[in-house]
Amino acid sequence: MLNVSIVLYHPDVVRVNDLCTELLSARCVRRIYLVDNSPISYQESLLSSSKITYWHRADNPGYGSAHNMAIRESVYYNTPFHLVINDDVRIAAADLDLLHDFIASQPQVGSLMPRVVYPDGRLQYLCKLLPSPLDLISRRFLSKGLFAKRNARFELRHSGYDFPMNVPYLSGCFMLLRTQAVLQARLFDERYFMYPEDIDLTRTIHRDYLTLYYPAVTVVHDHRQASYHTMHMTKVHIVNMCRYFNKWGWIFDKERREFNRRILEDIRNHQSK
Repeated sequence: MLNVSIVLYHPDVVRVNDLCTELLSARCVRRIYLVDNSPISYQESLLSSSKITYWHRADNPGYGSAHNMAIRESVYYNTPFHLVINDDVRIAAADLDLLHDFIASQPQVGSLMPRVVYPDGRLQYLCKLLPSPLDLISRRFLSKGLFAKRNARFELRHSGYDFPMNVPYLSGCFMLLRTQAVLQARLFDERYFMYPEDIDLTRTIHRDYLTLYYPAVTVVHDHRQASYHTMHMTKVHIVNMCRYFNKWGWIFDKERREFNRRILEDIRNHQSK
């Protein structure tokens, strides 16, 4: 069984209701937690069900903090798995059951992410190396052409994304978590308001478990990338990435080097077979 948490902010209620309806159709779903960080409550517009818990947090504590509220419920009620999912992701109930059954059969897997595509079917390159400051600066502010090769390596594009990979940085848009693994990692670090919390949590779980990309299942993600469209969200992104590098190291990060070396070696070994 698993619980699901979805963090909302001025949500598209039709899309959220459609997602919840599909999730409730999955046999593995025990409960859905909707944590609404909007200034006003959207509860009256959202789907009502005995399996849905709605919390309104007008103070907007941040993305990771909001998900932690629900993850603590999974810990308290001994629910073995917890799904963190964005409200702009679409997944079929049968596919969620497949993911649940797979992770339940693989005790070494602490986090699982499926293949993710845009609505038009294009692949999203959401398996990444642990970033250095240059990786993020070049992606956001410098010439894409000049750093195209580096960015392709960072996004592991040469892997082909066609086989399971134990990746140190998986996207937070869809994280199927083993509750014991996320508890061992001490949940999302609430010092981040938004953005690098998925990097931080994946690499922490990666120390003791597999953090697995699993392409046998595909989900659709609209992927809005708000920080690329507003100056305010760009500032939020920069501030929180500074917090990330202050925690893990700007230039000297031995663990980053080791984890990145390991996944690149795994890809080479797979391709040489």
